[in-house]
Amino acid sequence: MINSIRQNWFSNIRGDLLAGIVVALALIPEAIAFSVIAGVDPKVGLYASFCIAVVIAFVGGRAGMISAATGAMALLMVTLVKDHGLQYLLAATLLTGVLQIGAGYLKLGSLMRFVSRSVVTGFVNALAILIFMAQLPELTNVTWHVYAMTAGGLAIIYLFPYVTRAIPSPLVTIVVLTGLAMFLNLDIRTVSDMGELPDTLPIFLWPEVPLTFETLAIIFPYSLSLAVVGLLESMMTATIIDDLTDTTSDKNRECKGQGIANIASGLIGGMAGCAMIGQSVINVKSGGRTRLSTFAAGAFLLLMVVFLGEWVAQIPMAALVAVMIMVSIGTFSWVSLTNLKKHPTSTSVVMVTTVVVVVATHNLAYGVFVGVLLAAIFFANKVAQYKHVNSTLSEDGLSRTYKVVGQVFFASADKFVDFFDFREAIDKVTIDLCQAHFWDITAVAGLDKVVLKFRREGTEVEVIGLNEASSTIVDRFAVHDKPGAVDNLMGH
Repeated sequence: MINSIRQNWFSNIRGDLLAGIVVALALIPEAIAFSVIAGVDPKVGLYASFCIAVVIAFVGGRAGMISAATGAMALLMVTLVKDHGLQYLLAATLLTGVLQIGAGYLKLGSLMRFVSRSVVTGFVNALAILIFMAQLPELTNVTWHVYAMTAGGLAIIYLFPYVTRAIPSPLVTIVVLTGLAMFLNLDIRTVSDMGELPDTLPIFLWPEVPLTFETLAIIFPYSLSLAVVGLLESMMTATIIDDLTDTTSDKNRECKGQGIANIASGLIGGMAGCAMIGQSVINVKSGGRTRLSTFAAGAFLLLMVVFLGEWVAQIPMAALVAVMIMVSIGTFSWVSLTNLKKHPTSTSVVMVTTVVVVVATHNLAYGVFVGVLLAAIFFANKVAQYKHVNSTLSEDGLSRTYKVVGQVFFASADKFVDFFDFREAIDKVTIDLCQAHFWDITAVAGLDKVVLKFRREGTEVEVIGLNEASSTIVDRFAVHDKPGAVDNLMGH
């Protein structure tokens, strides 16, 4: 127990605390921006980011991953806040948490194994593009000072590690550019221009909404959408951090953890949130590895905005833009571009389609859904091709044996039927299924069609070699062994 706590919390104290500071600084403007998107006060996003990060550090299933208020979740809240107000948003946040905890107990996190690597790559590339696009407003219609500061920030980020890696270069960038902007009294956008920072600690808040079915009817659709998108983004981010750190995560525990964190957020006046790929990458690249880094990010965020707000407000947005551009560049899978020619066309199509849909809709759920659907279609088509039927005629020419090899299911059932010659004048047909497997009722219907067509021509049919699983579904749903089957086929 003690060794586990030491390993998960205190095996990288210095790196985790420094990474936590960097992440906290990067979280502040994003939390404010997401609050604006959702149509709520900036403190709603800031309190949520603090609470979710701190809670998930204890109950989450992925050490070193950062969870907070996110843009994907904020977009889903706009209509609810506009039509019903903040209190209904807090109630929806609580229900979101309950649904996510339920998903964890149902082990829905295990569904991530059905998401192909090409979909994950497309998801990563799309988020990298969205992160970069989100910085463009800060680089549009601005003075040359902003471009100079951003370029200088990128130079520090990439060159400072050659001097020393003891201090995360993004943290050095933020401190140096903030000091420079204050010293030169530059007239550029700062964190204070994003919105007012809270000056008090959060307090317990129970949503002031009627506890009725009408309220449930209002918030449930939003909560369900928030729960699905939140878990999807969190599971995908966990997979990415697994790859970056060469470690594993507990996806089902993460589902429950996200739910607990969102309930806690709703009870202190915060909005629902989920894992953030950008901040998680910042954390890992800044040296954060254990749960302490996630806790530190949330704790430092609250301390900074409440007690050091006057200083934090002076941070130039150009410094944070430089950090996020670094995240965008580091997140994008550049090797996926060269792999477009190397990988199978279907894999590349899935990856590119996922990117296009996510970037076009700004909805991660849509992109991943389309990517998984395409991958499933390509897979089904590929498996359907790996099937053939060999036939041999007996020496006396009176019987033929068809030996079926491969998988028979909805995508291959028609081709299975086409392999047989129903007009051949023979007395008996043997269908050998020792090396075949029947997966669904469409496959069973195909077998029925074959058997009944032969019988209609007066040919005796024997089916042999069905494995146990195939026998079960054939015995249950097949009709060729039922009375009157041939008459039904002939339309009598």
